[in-house]
Amino acid sequence: MAETTAIPNTYPDYPRGVTFEEVWAGIKELEKQIKETDRIVRRNGRQMGDLHRRFGQLAEHLVAPNIYKRFNELGYHFGSAFNGNYKIYDEQGNTSTEIDMLLENGETIMAVEIKSRPVLKDINHHIKRLEILRNHKDKLNDRRKIQGAIAGAIFGQEEKKAVLEAGLFVIEQSGDTMKIEVPQDFVPREF
Repeated sequence: MAETTAIPNTYPDYPRGVTFEEVWAGIKELEKQIKETDRIVRRNGRQMGDLHRRFGQLAEHLVAPNIYKRFNELGYHFGSAFNGNYKIYDEQGNTSTEIDMLLENGETIMAVEIKSRPVLKDINHHIKRLEILRNHKDKLNDRRKIQGAIAGAIFGQEEKKAVLEAGLFVIEQSGDTMKIEVPQDFVPREF
């Protein structure tokens, strides 16, 4: 018979007479449970990422169909719209930026960033996109003015205020369509 060493009972709720082998087996079982939990967490993370991307696609589909009409109601008369990640590449062929939607006419290019729920950092990110777009169009001798908008299915008041203060249009869901908020004193920023 194998000799076992009992662990002294120094804690009132610790069972008496537990052997080292039993503790070791418990540790091994706990390690298996931790690995399984890690696997589940990774799988759930991937599923949440997929869900987030699909929700973003849904927001894009809500905005895209009629947004040019809303801008045309404001006098822009956009004749073309590019939906779906307009990409600008650098000299090495790497993507410098992606723009969700571009509306164009002979005078203006409107770059629209579409988010399910815009947050404050999205404003600076979009301004950088607009600056990259301006630089790209300058290289092509395209001097049309560039303006920006951020669209969202759900817009917080703080975010809406910050977007307008940055000189970007706010496009938000209103019932089954989108509306563009244009305060009386709003002056769109040009890039």
